[in-house]
Amino acid sequence: MIFHYLRVQKIYNMAIVSPSILAADFLNLQKDIELVNNSDADWFHLDIMDGVFVPNISYGMPIVEAINKAATKTLDVHLMIVDPDRYISTFKKTGADILTVHYEACTHLHRTLDAIKEEGMQAGVALNPHTPVHLLEDIINDIDLLLIMSVNPGFGGQKFIENTYDKIKKAKDLINRKNANTLIEVDGGVNAENAEKLTAAGADALVAGSAVFKDEDPNRIIQILKNA
Repeated sequence: MIFHYLRVQKIYNMAIVSPSILAADFLNLQKDIELVNNSDADWFHLDIMDGVFVPNISYGMPIVEAINKAATKTLDVHLMIVDPDRYISTFKKTGADILTVHYEACTHLHRTLDAIKEEGMQAGVALNPHTPVHLLEDIINDIDLLLIMSVNPGFGGQKFIENTYDKIKKAKDLINRKNANTLIEVDGGVNAENAEKLTAAGADALVAGSAVFKDEDPNRIIQILKNA
């Protein structure tokens, strides 16, 4: 139902906006959750980092569970961890609606995607900047959400990688050729200046952290992203 609604939304040229909670004020997390709840944003983007797959540690299951209690919108959970299969059922219990794993972290990607779907979640695959889209040729029809990293994962506020536009176009071409229903999400350095160019290249969903939560008027930025 989540993806049916959002695909209909795309017909009306509205981008899916997923503010990244990593950039929120954790001393006033309830306030920022309510901000997203009351805005025109669609999802909460939750980055889970283990300090092994990426050189940073973020937050874990208790925080996701707490956010789920207050959030009224889709939880878009992005696992930047090794061996994500161990935690699939756990993140379902914490409230994840979409669970995205990294191509680079999965030895048996098809098995991992099946396990996510068996738990009743939408299954996403993330690609690091150096990982080419063509590696998903044989599995794109099993992917609900393709997350293209436009920075090297691990830290917020990084500079956007310009090659991302071409990568989005290649992903859209693959999706169209395979007649897949995969949505394309972009994460890293997304802001009001590049949002329109990203959607023009084929992006369906935009993840924005600093651009939203560090602005004096987060709702204004969300509106700009939605109308990109």
